[in-house]
Amino acid sequence: MSFLKFYKSSIVLLGCVILGGIVGIVFGPKAIVLQPLGNLFLNLMFMIIVPLVFFSISSAIASMKSMNRLSRIMANVFLVFICTSFIIAIIGFIGALIVNPTKGIDTATIQNIMTKAGDAPKLDQVTPLQQLVDTFTVSDFVNLLSKKNMLQIIVFAVFFGVSVVMAGEKAKPVVNFLEAGTSVIVKMVDIIMYYAPIGLFCYFASVIGQLGGQIIGGYLRVFILYIGITVVYYFGFFTLYAFVSGGKSKVRIFWKNAIKPSVAALATCSSAACIPINLEYTQKMGVPKDISETVVPLGANIHKDGSVLGGVMKITFLFGIFGKPITTPSAIISIILISFLVGAVMAAIPSGGMIGEMLILSIYGFPPNLLPVIAVISTIIDAPATLLNSTGNTVTAMMITRLVDGKANYN
Repeated sequence: MSFLKFYKSSIVLLGCVILGGIVGIVFGPKAIVLQPLGNLFLNLMFMIIVPLVFFSISSAIASMKSMNRLSRIMANVFLVFICTSFIIAIIGFIGALIVNPTKGIDTATIQNIMTKAGDAPKLDQVTPLQQLVDTFTVSDFVNLLSKKNMLQIIVFAVFFGVSVVMAGEKAKPVVNFLEAGTSVIVKMVDIIMYYAPIGLFCYFASVIGQLGGQIIGGYLRVFILYIGITVVYYFGFFTLYAFVSGGKSKVRIFWKNAIKPSVAALATCSSAACIPINLEYTQKMGVPKDISETVVPLGANIHKDGSVLGGVMKITFLFGIFGKPITTPSAIISIILISFLVGAVMAAIPSGGMIGEMLILSIYGFPPNLLPVIAVISTIIDAPATLLNSTGNTVTAMMITRLVDGKANYN
């Protein structure tokens, strides 16, 4: 019963995608008749993406009370979170480079289908400085009201939120407005998601009808690659992190207490739902209560190694479809940095997964109608991603304890 409670939504969505794929294979190009119903779902999501980004980010920042509390713990928290996120991003990139999930797919056909209903990827050559300007700003406020300028919207929302905090008590009504606006927009997302099973069924029936089943092979390779990296990272790097926190004895303590948090992560598919059991077992691992109660709840929101890895999978999958090289220095740096932003930062805000996916499409200039294509990746990797996201918070709490209290005091 609890399994169905937490996985019901993912099972329904994935089931509709699979059923849509079967209909597409059976009826072939005739399934394109369902495309308008799929486009309806996409347009509903595109319609609310700008207010969702603005309200979510500006509200989250405007609601902050103080940046100085537990400064030493917080400094080490962010140091460890950032380091582990970049490590898994690099591992994911290497894995994608070796496996190449889009190998064997007729990418020319996919490009033709995906770009005829959307915008073609940006190929214009601009100077690095102009690219920097175009990436973070727009020349007119009205341009912020476009899903094509996701990063620019985020920059504006961050400035707005910070300005509200700096305005202090006078801006309290604005804080209340942003919080209320966020609640309303999130409810709108919930309403739209009732239509998601039908929308995704129709979308994938149409896409698979035109493509054949070859893109399914790409998804399968992504899933196998993700599982492989998860196993390596879970057993290998979690062990390494435990060893760094205090040697062999800490490795034994970690694995003695890691099973139940891991099972809870797989069973609930929710980092937030795992907070109570993670708090209990991090303290059994020797983590002081003040550090545990800071790291675990914070980590459930902003420490998303599994989501960072998912970001790498999505970006490299799109690069493969559109034949963009991933081995150039600029591509490598951007893939790792954007994956970190998508996984570790966007996941901290309501509906951050969808915002992160739109951010990927916006930054790289991919057609917006590719949103469901990479959203499927989020669905199929949900369980292993939660395992890395949630259980990773317990072992990082051990490392943070070592940094805060020192070797002599952490035994």
